[in-house]
Amino acid sequence: MPIDPKVAIGAELPTQEFSWSSSDVQHYHLALGAGSNPLDENELRYLTDGTPQVLPTFATVAANFHATEAPKVSFPGVEIDLAKVVHGSQEVTVHQPIPPEGKARTTTRISDVWDKGKAAVIVQESTTVDLDGEPLWTARSSIFARGEGGFGGERGPSESVELPSRSPDFEVDTPVLPQQALLYRMCGDRNPLHSDPKFAEGAGFPAPILHGLCTYGMVCKAAVDAVLDGDASRVAGYKARFAGIVYPGETLHSRIWTEDGRLLISVTVRERDDAPALADVVLTLT
Repeated sequence: MPIDPKVAIGAELPTQEFSWSSSDVQHYHLALGAGSNPLDENELRYLTDGTPQVLPTFATVAANFHATEAPKVSFPGVEIDLAKVVHGSQEVTVHQPIPPEGKARTTTRISDVWDKGKAAVIVQESTTVDLDGEPLWTARSSIFARGEGGFGGERGPSESVELPSRSPDFEVDTPVLPQQALLYRMCGDRNPLHSDPKFAEGAGFPAPILHGLCTYGMVCKAAVDAVLDGDASRVAGYKARFAGIVYPGETLHSRIWTEDGRLLISVTVRERDDAPALADVVLTLT
């Protein structure tokens, strides 16, 4: 049985201890498109030698930044073919600005397993602290496994963020480079779905797709640059649901509303009649 919720829910995964350097941070930001205007002082803040500012979304890659193998979806009570899996949602809360270099420890548990009928959703929660025990960030993420439902579990909640009825306060277009997925995979996500045309075709896609977490990071940066004058330290939390596929070479269109200390964001793909890319996007301000 590939999924056994009785075993999976509450299971703790092995603790990860890891480190990162300012070069890793610079590399991550470049993979999101930072530096497209190398004369812009705000762009260069992401790429300063030794002391770059750090987007909170770096938390999603920090622990596995130097991985060179494709990930495996193999947890207690969960065994799933990687070709069936896409990212479902991601949330990060930072408890202090992420330093440009450091060492940390992450503990992760499987908090929920939902049965969506034709698919399964596995939810993980993690806490990251520095080696002195000071909280750095917490995260919650889900993966969506096609064809793995029907095991008799609970369906789980369906929640959505209601967008304001008025026109957005900001609109931003962010180009996705043709090589964007190949750049981003060097941040530790070597899933061949994002680089191997034959693997992507076997998974049901006409071409390799962009990592959901790359879209996630690019939109966070776009919002920071457009609304927060390029100051990533003003972000306290950031969450999104992956609502559609993005292909390298397309354009992300972000509509942004400022409301009650938050930015509410809708993200679509220009080239495909504004097909949804990210939904329920909320950036919480400090």
